[in-house]
Amino acid sequence: MTDLMDAVVSRRSIRKYEDRPVPDEALNDILEAVRYAPSWTNCQCWDIVVVRDDAVKGRLQEAVAPKNPAVKAVGAAPVVLAVCGRKGVSGYYDGKASTKFGDWYLFDLGIATQTLCLAAHGKGLGTVVVGLMDHDRAAAVLNVPETHDLVVLIPMGYPAKRPSMPKRKERNEFVHWESF
Repeated sequence: MTDLMDAVVSRRSIRKYEDRPVPDEALNDILEAVRYAPSWTNCQCWDIVVVRDDAVKGRLQEAVAPKNPAVKAVGAAPVVLAVCGRKGVSGYYDGKASTKFGDWYLFDLGIATQTLCLAAHGKGLGTVVVGLMDHDRAAAVLNVPETHDLVVLIPMGYPAKRPSMPKRKERNEFVHWESF
């Protein structure tokens, strides 16, 4: 198995972290990896807010839905990354949406988020993608401008434990050849 395939297969959503900081060098390498994520017309429509302050993480945690299994991770992780998307750029030509799906930034942010999570995993760090929240409330905590949407929060730190792999579909359950 290649190193990349090993990372894809072995990465897990981590919700509990050791009480130790994420080194600046590791964080910078992870953010550098995001620079190389592909995007519509190379628009690179993402902005990432790095949060280390416990008070700010606490306010973000209050915006996460209580039933979200990652709610505690937002307050406890050494670092929380808020991934924001610039509206009206990805998926647009001449100021008009170019596909039936309109704004394409969720697709681009998904690629950037996966790149970030795999890069963190490669550094021995764990992440979890948090989307079940009051997005507007979390955006207000971070002063995200109206030109952007806060899409996900990503708590990150050294895993306190690694969960086992959840059941995965077999390829024949989702792959179709020549026709659906």
